[in-house]
Amino acid sequence: MNFDLTKEQQMIQQMAKDFAEKEVAPKAEAIDKEERFPEELFQQMGELGFLGIPFPEAYGGSGGDTMSYILAVEEIGKACGSTGLSYAAAVSLGASPIYHFGTEEQKERFLVPLASGASLGSFGLTEPNAGSDAGGTRTKAVKDGAEYVLNGEKCWITNATYASTVIVTAVTGERPDGRKNISAFIVPTDTPGMSIRAEYEKMGVRGSNTTEILLNDVRVPEANILGSPEKGFGQFLHTLDGGRISIAALALGIGKAAYEAALAYSRERKQFGRHIGSFQAIQFKLADMAMELELAENMVRKAAWLKDHGKPFKREAAMAKLYASEAATRACNESLQIHGGYGYMREYKIERFLRDAKLMEIGEGTSEIQRLVIAREIGCPSE
Repeated sequence: MNFDLTKEQQMIQQMAKDFAEKEVAPKAEAIDKEERFPEELFQQMGELGFLGIPFPEAYGGSGGDTMSYILAVEEIGKACGSTGLSYAAAVSLGASPIYHFGTEEQKERFLVPLASGASLGSFGLTEPNAGSDAGGTRTKAVKDGAEYVLNGEKCWITNATYASTVIVTAVTGERPDGRKNISAFIVPTDTPGMSIRAEYEKMGVRGSNTTEILLNDVRVPEANILGSPEKGFGQFLHTLDGGRISIAALALGIGKAAYEAALAYSRERKQFGRHIGSFQAIQFKLADMAMELELAENMVRKAAWLKDHGKPFKREAAMAKLYASEAATRACNESLQIHGGYGYMREYKIERFLRDAKLMEIGEGTSEIQRLVIAREIGCPSE
């Protein structure tokens, strides 16, 4: 297993780094403070090809791979957690399911504008009573001629206000054993009956658009079922597996930003006549941060490598997401501690890093769910 980056991957990484430092980072504080979705940055990312990195050129993409994509997520997330989260959601959740499961007609109609950056996508899975238990979906889709009529409610949906399409999961029937048949539908956001409520007021990633979606007799043609009908449950599990790699990369970026800020501060700040970085207590904190983030990077890249090579990656994706998210939160917390009172102030970006990092332990499967996934994958008994 070789994690050496190809020339193409290095080029994408550098391009993302340059863009993040020059365009994203200077706006990050305002994006957070104003709770503003940075439409102009996404327009630029579309023009640069970031939104289509893992998709073939035939579908409007850049012809890259998962490794290239997670490198871009990491760099953008390092500059701004809000922008990084919306970017990851647009690609992993809003577009990837169409690429992996959509028909050729669906790819031509819906994926091409998403991959080319002409529009954004979103993914409607979570409901008020179906969070970690995503199989508890209550949204229903009833067939009526050549259409399906959708009714229900979705919550914690990223990018919906600015998206052209939302992939929505809904119950389309029941199996003999009582389990639900769940299908996924591609729903244009301008479809009558779909309404998007005002954003939540969040602790962190405040510039990433997060809303509720109400579906009131929303009619979509049968042709908008994503791939095969009643395959939605397996589709969203596969989608989440891939999305967890991107969230792990995002967490890694935030954690690295916090670590680098702490390291720089330890070389500048003096107490008792010495730079604080010369004290063993501070050195140990920095050493632990460096070690954990290095381990997280290796886990993230291994999961991406497995996915790119067509190998099973569910376990590794869960491990990477779990470890990277918790390591990032620890790094941000220790960075704030090293900054002392200054780290607690809004004028320093450390407190923003910590607020943003915490979501990585919750979104796309909580840390507890990741541990359940890993336990099942390693063969723990189910009874």
